[in-house]
Amino acid sequence: MWPSREESVPTKGKGHMANWLFKAEPEHYSFADLERDGETVWDGVANNQALLHLRMVAKQDLVFCYHTGDEKAVVGIMQVVRDPYPDPKETDARLVVVDVQPVRRLARPVTLTEIKADPIFTKWDLVRNSRLSVMPVSPAQWKRVEQLSRKSP
Repeated sequence: MWPSREESVPTKGKGHMANWLFKAEPEHYSFADLERDGETVWDGVANNQALLHLRMVAKQDLVFCYHTGDEKAVVGIMQVVRDPYPDPKETDARLVVVDVQPVRRLARPVTLTEIKADPIFTKWDLVRNSRLSVMPVSPAQWKRVEQLSRKSP
């Protein structure tokens, strides 16, 4: 069975929201598309490690939206509005999805180049495991991305 959220996701206490990063190919579905739609089902996650993370996501958790491809940047913040549930388009019970809505666009995108240059991110999966599409974000990492988004590049 899946590891429990309490055992696997570092939080500040019971009931505290966790933070995540979800990757998206902007040509397929971008943060602007989410802003337009107001809510979407986050699907298409098939990697085992990413699925483990996605199963630990909970309603009200905050999520950075990261654009892959040419952009390679954190562009916005989303909120999970429904706990993980089986992907209704798939027959494989391992595959789950969550529903998200936009919270806000970052003041400016924070690029992967900036992230890789900052020592606070050296152990983050975004830097260490570039293929992972869903990953936790520590409170310190979250705060630093927010700070970088408010600075000139």
